[in-house]
Amino acid sequence: MENLRDKYEVVIGLEVHAQLKTKSKIFAPDSTEFGQEPNSLTCPITLGMPGVLPVLNKEVVNMGILTGLALNCSIPERCKFDRKQYFYPDLPKGYQISQYDEPICVNGYLDIDGKRIGITRAHLEEDAGKLVHMGSSGIADSSYSLVDLNRAGTPLLEIVSEPDMRSAQEARRYMEELRNIVRYIGVCDGNLEEGSMRCDANISIMPKGSDVFGTRAEIKNVNSFAALERAIEYEIDRQIEIVEEGGEVVQETRLWDDNSRETRSMRGKEDAHDYRYFPEPDLMPLKISREWVNEIKDKMPELPSQKRERYMSLGLSEYDATVIVEQMGLALFFDKVLALGANPKTAVNFIMGEISAYLKETHEEISETKLTPENLAELISLIEKKTISNNIGKQIIIDMLKEGTPASKIVESKGLSQISDTGAIKEIAQKVVESNPDQVAKYKSGKNQLFGFFVGQVMKETKGRANPQAVNEILKEILG
Repeated sequence: MENLRDKYEVVIGLEVHAQLKTKSKIFAPDSTEFGQEPNSLTCPITLGMPGVLPVLNKEVVNMGILTGLALNCSIPERCKFDRKQYFYPDLPKGYQISQYDEPICVNGYLDIDGKRIGITRAHLEEDAGKLVHMGSSGIADSSYSLVDLNRAGTPLLEIVSEPDMRSAQEARRYMEELRNIVRYIGVCDGNLEEGSMRCDANISIMPKGSDVFGTRAEIKNVNSFAALERAIEYEIDRQIEIVEEGGEVVQETRLWDDNSRETRSMRGKEDAHDYRYFPEPDLMPLKISREWVNEIKDKMPELPSQKRERYMSLGLSEYDATVIVEQMGLALFFDKVLALGANPKTAVNFIMGEISAYLKETHEEISETKLTPENLAELISLIEKKTISNNIGKQIIIDMLKEGTPASKIVESKGLSQISDTGAIKEIAQKVVESNPDQVAKYKSGKNQLFGFFVGQVMKETKGRANPQAVNEILKEILG
């Protein structure tokens, strides 16, 4: 299949649904809290009872504008809501209130690894409920579905990209960066597993050199970055195989099954006219003043791309800066450590080294440990002042993560302060040299790499407490 892929160009566009972090729903006062008893977060508006009227949640609009600005979109002075007709068991009204031809955000972009991915639009809409499928035997009276309407009416922002991506890896990077942005600006928690961020991928192929897109298939039910990449790779190969055998790709919606690692046909793909959009008669068009937009713009938090650039300006490598930014908890913790005046390079060495290893082993977030920014800043200060060595710092950071004890107290209680007394170090170094005459002879015959052996022996004798610079200078003097 790899050779066949050389004949085709892949065209990918993503539709990402971000659940906005408001306390109540987009048109109703119900709570949006996750994980509550089924159908406990509903009211007549959510249930679509006759005679009820929707009332727009202003905070939803604020979050929509903020996201649009973060995605370099234009915010039109007017947007409106529309009715999108379709009949799902978990859609109480039989239609969804969405935005069609006048969305809240238009014409944006994201720069991913030096390539610009266009964003066609981002529009506000309400979520449907959730079907809970019960039974698995296939017998009619034991296989059924239940409807939970807690999620119905939850505010969504659907972000629609241009078909600018050309590989599964590009699509994944775009999705990862989009998740970073909505999390950093505080509009969505980006939890793919809980469904607060969902992605539909539109994929087609065309012969290399062509400018006519092929027929696209849409993949739904993608709930992780790895699954997105696998689903796209599978779909590319499926479409190439169809075309190579003389068939035609059908425009349809397909479901990704991550267990069997394949897509399956779900239904024919609808076009806009199938939804019979018309303006929502119970909601007036919304006018968005430039003052409103500027007020939100002035409160824009630092974006992930800006944070990466700032970290790199402090001397971090691009890799370290990227890894820290992608873990928002670590980035916020790192910023607090920096604000306390800690050396950035020493701080990032601890975060990328011992701290990250501990978090990986314990499956914890930094906020779940007992380490505070103040304690890490103090530890770095002790190293900078040469009160303790860097190696001692690496030894006690685990205790700090587990117990939350300040570094100074651990150093004092365990007698770990650095030995800087040159007389004491010289005495120990002399004993090490005298105890290893064979190594001394080899060193003096030209095997300079043995110098590290002597340094290691002195550090071993002092349990890592000797000042490394003093050890090096004294050994050079003794060994001539």
